[in-house]
Amino acid sequence: MSRIFVILNANSGSGHDEALTRQVQGLFVSAGVPAEVCLARGGGEIAAKIADAISKHADVIVAGGGDGTASTVAAELAGGDIALGILPLGTLNHFAKDLGLPLALDAAVRQIAAGRRTRVDVGEVNGRVFINNSSLGLYPDIVHERDRQRKRIGRGKWLALLWASVTALRKYPFLSVCLSVKGIEHRRRTPFVFIGNNEYRMEGFSMGDRESLTGGSLSLYATQRAGRIRLVQLSLRALVGQLKQARDFDVVLGTEIIVESSHHHLRVATDGETSVMKPPLHYRIRPACLTVLGAVSSDRPGP
Repeated sequence: MSRIFVILNANSGSGHDEALTRQVQGLFVSAGVPAEVCLARGGGEIAAKIADAISKHADVIVAGGGDGTASTVAAELAGGDIALGILPLGTLNHFAKDLGLPLALDAAVRQIAAGRRTRVDVGEVNGRVFINNSSLGLYPDIVHERDRQRKRIGRGKWLALLWASVTALRKYPFLSVCLSVKGIEHRRRTPFVFIGNNEYRMEGFSMGDRESLTGGSLSLYATQRAGRIRLVQLSLRALVGQLKQARDFDVVLGTEIIVESSHHHLRVATDGETSVMKPPLHYRIRPACLTVLGAVSSDRPGP
């Protein structure tokens, strides 16, 4: 029988407590696959719980939380034999949705218990793994300011995000970067650069979804000299399905992307978390290196 360890992030979504821990424990027992379930508060505790599960020879480590929690666990499991399970308890749950996983807690537990394994791709930038996307420019600035407001001012998540967005758009900094893909250089002065693990839909009402996590490529999206008004126009084009027709919007696929800049350091967002990295930034796809339980959107079965 598989040794299953479940790590619930107490800070995901609207917050979780010991009652949820007992509920999840009961759901796994009912599904016929007992699991060791624990509650973690913050990134440090999550990392410690992952290390403990690995030391106990886990076969499966389940991330109970949002995309940030799944990304943290996936980064430790990528390239290894331990499978990742997901209980989508966050606000957006992009990774779970793109994998075709159920969002209801009991259904998610049953999917994990069924034991179907699938291998999917992950992205990496300067050694840091991401399961969804990475970005430079406006978005990392917004996330950084949002977190600052939540910690120092005590604003709620969505109010902090609103004020952070206003602050970032008021400053509206541009990045001068050289983007190298397939040996071709693209020099841009742009408010943002977005790099996805596989190709994102950037048009219509499914904008932000991915059809596959096994395509073996990174996707690069960037604007050229877009001001505030032009950025709004590009957003409207996306909603009516004309984004790829925009002349000043780049969409490029590749297995490796190099980002060079005259800046000594760049703020980089990976799966909603920000860090400061020294360019050049070396992005690469790592095909089929993460084993996930319960995914239905892939054609790569696991071992």
